[in-house]
Amino acid sequence: MKSNNDIMIKMSQVDICFYIQENGFISFKDFLLNIGKYKFLQKKFVLRDINIEIKKGESIALLGKNGSGKSTLLRAMSGIIEPEKGKIEVNGIIAPLLGLGVGLEYEMSGIENIQLSCALMGLSKAETRKLMPEIIEFSELDEAIHWPVKRYSTGMMSRLAFSIAIMKQPEILLIDEVLSVGDIGFQQKCLRKVEEIKNNGATIVFVSHNFKEVQKMCTKGALVNNGSIEFYGDINEAGARYDQLFNN
Repeated sequence: MKSNNDIMIKMSQVDICFYIQENGFISFKDFLLNIGKYKFLQKKFVLRDINIEIKKGESIALLGKNGSGKSTLLRAMSGIIEPEKGKIEVNGIIAPLLGLGVGLEYEMSGIENIQLSCALMGLSKAETRKLMPEIIEFSELDEAIHWPVKRYSTGMMSRLAFSIAIMKQPEILLIDEVLSVGDIGFQQKCLRKVEEIKNNGATIVFVSHNFKEVQKMCTKGALVNNGSIEFYGDINEAGARYDQLFNN
């Protein structure tokens, strides 16, 4: 029987909601004239009653249609989004790859972004200097590593973000479709690196619409539909249920 020490991520009765303004107004004058007619900050639930446990060393695929809540679920796991209700427990250092450009400073160069990320992770200047060549080599950015990030293409941002995230063996790696950007050669290189990280004992949660891709890497799948987890278990059954969403 697994002990609680083996649980890396646990979500218990978690609700995630956003507050949106249902009615807009054209101008401040319009707002003053119609103040009694507007409905402000209506609550919209994105995820409801999420219960999931992810154990050490597991690789989990989050499957579902666009807008089902997969990315929101991943962001809640990373601590970016606070739950409206329930509890999220994370036991380990997270390396998040949650979107192009997330965590990058656009006015800074690639090199400066690497240095900043290393400092935020608590690495010394000596440790950063040691890791720098490996990060630059993996990114394949060559001279572009000295450019401001605002001049990067989406593929270049993906290369830099991934290379930074895997600079040290992470305990938990969260991936939100960013590996689908860039050329096929670099995508395959990233997938091989993720496989290596997994084999070294990391816990991985992977959002992708490419089921064949996650099927090779993940043993479990969570089917997210209409803000709820409808199934959590064997990756092949999760994939079959995912297909049914499009065939019904």
